[in-house]
Amino acid sequence: MRVIDDRGAQLGVMNPHDAIALARQREADLVEIVPGATPPVCKIINFGKFKYELAKKDKIQKKHQHVSLLKELRFHPNTDTHDFDFKARHARQFLADGHKVKASVVFKGREITYTAKGEQLLARLSEHLADFAKIDQPAKLEGRSMIIIFTPDRKKKPSEAQQKGKADAQSESAQ
Repeated sequence: MRVIDDRGAQLGVMNPHDAIALARQREADLVEIVPGATPPVCKIINFGKFKYELAKKDKIQKKHQHVSLLKELRFHPNTDTHDFDFKARHARQFLADGHKVKASVVFKGREITYTAKGEQLLARLSEHLADFAKIDQPAKLEGRSMIIIFTPDRKKKPSEAQQKGKADAQSESAQ
């Protein structure tokens, strides 16, 4: 096995017995770092320190990860324009925050015969969100609901989307 000391200097290729003896002589542990390599790479280091460094790296990686949630908006075929605009504004905000948006039109009772209204509603929503969202999954009928999924378009900056959403809200409140 190839042996490395705690400072990163290579000590050479040794048999396992000699490497363990060298680690005991330095009052440290022999830790296998890369088991898949030929020969395997081992490091002479304090095992507690090694585990602490691994935990620290994992914590930093988790800190830099962005969790994307799936937010859902529910419509009905006869949704009024004010309700539609209100929910579209929420969809813009969700997309600006980096989340996916699932828009569904729920059909109750005999409304299932008016699937064309649902398609028109989702087409209107996709036009509303076209400037900074792209369609991840096109509209399709699943049971009694028609579903479409939008993802944020990374080409547009979220700050621009938020500003546009705020401007829309201000113009609507002025009316």
